[in-house]
Amino acid sequence: MSVSATVLRELHRIHTQLSDLNERLARGPRQVKARQSNVTQQEAALAAAQERVKEARKLTDQKQLNLKTSEQKIVDYRTKLNTSNSNREYQMFVEQIAAAEMANSVLADEILEGMEKIDQLVLEVKEAENSLTAVKNDLLKYRDNVAAECAVVSGDVARLEVELAEAEKALPATLRDDYQRVIRGKGAEGMASVEDMVCQGCGQQITLNMQNELLLSHAIFCRSCGCLLYLAE
Repeated sequence: MSVSATVLRELHRIHTQLSDLNERLARGPRQVKARQSNVTQQEAALAAAQERVKEARKLTDQKQLNLKTSEQKIVDYRTKLNTSNSNREYQMFVEQIAAAEMANSVLADEILEGMEKIDQLVLEVKEAENSLTAVKNDLLKYRDNVAAECAVVSGDVARLEVELAEAEKALPATLRDDYQRVIRGKGAEGMASVEDMVCQGCGQQITLNMQNELLLSHAIFCRSCGCLLYLAE
């Protein structure tokens, strides 16, 4: 099987460029997916922040209701205090009023702390909303850029595939099956140049006989990595 090194070099160039372009086509959707994941995570963070505000408000509202109930009890205790029939009963209502007022003081402090916490949690919700808007905008912008790049790259791929089909016509029929086999298995890495009797695909030295075969334009495959070899310019 005789094949020009020029033909093999051209084929390898085209395969390498196609591999790079196809990787660019695949990389774009992967990065779009990663940005979509960022949006999903930020949506979850926002939902969690909103839930914390909801729970804090619910707890504070309950404490305010408890405070109102306790204040009404104090009013009732004072009414009973004024109508008590004995010193013992009078003293009991005095003690109940004092205990309720102390409990209300603690409850009022807790309500104030709860309201301050709600204010902080509301700020966290706002920050989460801003972050979500930012990652959504980033996703939309990047998706548009990827779509535009894919259109250009797809055109380059189509052009190179035509060049490849034309270049492959120069391969001898006896070599085409083996050539297709290594390309299917390894892609652009199924071909390698030889420099100073070293396969650039795996770094292993070829034999002198193989070098001579290459000089005679014979098709040679590396015994180490299986690449279709050609002499470097």
